[in-house]
Amino acid sequence: MVHEQVRYEVTEGIATLTLDRPDKLNVYSVRMMEEMIDAFDRADGDDAVRAVIVTGAGRAFCAGADLESGAKVFDAAGTPGSPIRSDGTIDYATDSARDFGGLLTLRIFECLKPVIAAVNGPAVGIGATMLLPMDIRIASENARFGFVFARRGIVPEGASSWFLPRVVGIAQSLDWCLSGRVFSADEALRAGLLSETVPPESLLERAREIAREIADGPAPVSVALTRQMLWRGLGMNHPMEAHRIDSRGVLARGRSADAREGVSAFLEKRQSRFPDRVSANMPDYFPWWDEPEYR
Repeated sequence: MVHEQVRYEVTEGIATLTLDRPDKLNVYSVRMMEEMIDAFDRADGDDAVRAVIVTGAGRAFCAGADLESGAKVFDAAGTPGSPIRSDGTIDYATDSARDFGGLLTLRIFECLKPVIAAVNGPAVGIGATMLLPMDIRIASENARFGFVFARRGIVPEGASSWFLPRVVGIAQSLDWCLSGRVFSADEALRAGLLSETVPPESLLERAREIAREIADGPAPVSVALTRQMLWRGLGMNHPMEAHRIDSRGVLARGRSADAREGVSAFLEKRQSRFPDRVSANMPDYFPWWDEPEYR
């Protein structure tokens, strides 16, 4: 896929995905969604990629949805494949009824590589909700955030009603979403939306340091499994569900070439050289959530 609104670059095992509409504050469009999903597909399919950084070009991360079409921007009536029937009722069951923010956040949720957000400026609306399924979120001290949907007459999207309370808790989620106010990077840090803030000039350098620590140390297959175990564990009803998956992982990975290498490298006091690859060596129980007891 040729990219027009997103830049995708890989350097030394780290993929950097840059939202690239700086003249429009990187506002979100259907085209941007498609390109971002394509970029995550590329990252998952490339064993050389060990971590992904997402950032924005210019002075914004993402200022929300593209509102250039005016007051009816969120009205799906008359659009190609619209879920709005001729009598005005809505076909909620059709794929075209799904929101474009959720298509992206669910793709990020399913990613097999760690995702690091480097928020360089305003992150509002979908610019804020797309951050939620990312694993580590850091920001410039000048960044600002807003879950502004109620102020636009709509509701939170991007599956944020699931993600946001799990990241910052229900009380903080309600505060931000019911008021729709824009808040500072410092408030986001205190609430746990961010893990750290840094001076603007240090943002990408710090994001690369974090990515490098992941890329250079752990086994890629173990990282992919661990990411999915922790995220999907948030939806489990009992610790026994986690115990089943933990047990499968220990059994399957315990007899892998990676496990032998990890122990040998530790005993020999040298850097590990893990041979297994995400594209070829995921264990036979993956993806476990497709099994009936996990549906």
